[in-house]
Amino acid sequence: MNIGFIGLGNMGGPMATNLAKGGHNVTGFDTAGVTIEGVSNASSAAEAATDQDVVITMLPNGKILRAVADQVVPAMKAGAVLLDCSTVDVESARDVATQAAAAGLLALDAPVSGGIGGATAGTLTFMVGGDDAGFKIASELFDIMGQKAVHCGPSGNGQAAKICNNMILGATMIVTCEAFALADKLGLDRQAMFDVVSTSSGYSWSMNAYCPAPGIGPQSPADNEYQPGFAAELMLKDLRLAQQAAVAADADTPLGQAAAELYAQFVEQEDGLGQDFSAMLPRLAARGHKG
Repeated sequence: MNIGFIGLGNMGGPMATNLAKGGHNVTGFDTAGVTIEGVSNASSAAEAATDQDVVITMLPNGKILRAVADQVVPAMKAGAVLLDCSTVDVESARDVATQAAAAGLLALDAPVSGGIGGATAGTLTFMVGGDDAGFKIASELFDIMGQKAVHCGPSGNGQAAKICNNMILGATMIVTCEAFALADKLGLDRQAMFDVVSTSSGYSWSMNAYCPAPGIGPQSPADNEYQPGFAAELMLKDLRLAQQAAVAADADTPLGQAAAELYAQFVEQEDGLGQDFSAMLPRLAARGHKG
């Protein structure tokens, strides 16, 4: 396929590289002017989108996505697929899909899970919203960039799945860290707690696969001084998107809201910026209860 790729950052760059290695003709554009091996450079987003079978975007937020869509949608040929892999608000995803459909395009919102490591290794999971025809065309590309793609329903549902998943992840990580901090104060050895919880009803991905306590369980960012696998500020972004969606949908998400507030404090008022989201453990273990 002929592919335009807009947004060649920490995630988009490796994804574009894998598509080029997979035998596709990839033309890229990024405002930072980066060069990616195997990817031709365009001078604008519109140029990167012209005459392509699929245009992929990997952008920081909904406002930028809307601005890029205004540039690329008029440049794209009818029947082409606009595949947005950014994590943005549901409303922006649905508005861009409507804009694309009006221009005769097939729109997919396909945020990813797996981080920079997954983007590099080609093992991302895609949560996809949009119509069946677009999903079928993009499936070959999902197979190159990732290990799994789940079609979640109509436009916006990919973003909905992403933020619901990460709301669970954020809240679960916090309570996992709280439990380790409580165990410390009760004189319960962290390894003993892991051995119990990881095989009992308290088990979770946060405990079993990504344990926030150094030296316990499989290798995780905790064993690398909390250098980010998934940065706390990105978790904060996703938790805020979940709360924005909850307000719009009139959904009651008190634990999601509490998680968003705690990560906001950690990232914006303390030292969480640039740390892994599991660095909530040393933050909680280092202080007493704050009323």
